[in-house]
Amino acid sequence: MAYKIIASQCTVCGACEFECPNAAISLKNDIYVVNPAKCTQCDGHFDAPQCAAVCPVPDTCVPA
Repeated sequence: MAYKIIASQCTVCGACEFECPNAAISLKNDIYVVNPAKCTQCDGHFDAPQCAAVCPVPDTCVPA
């Protein structure tokens, strides 16, 4: 299951984009989005999804 970014909570800080090992996060229409085809929840890279770990706003990067 991929992660998603809650658009109404995203501050567009960019922290998540550079932490994603699969380049699944990108800026679209002034908001960050997760490409579910690329998101592996950081499996094989980290113990936890890095978008959620680095996001400064709690519960903004969540399971889809």
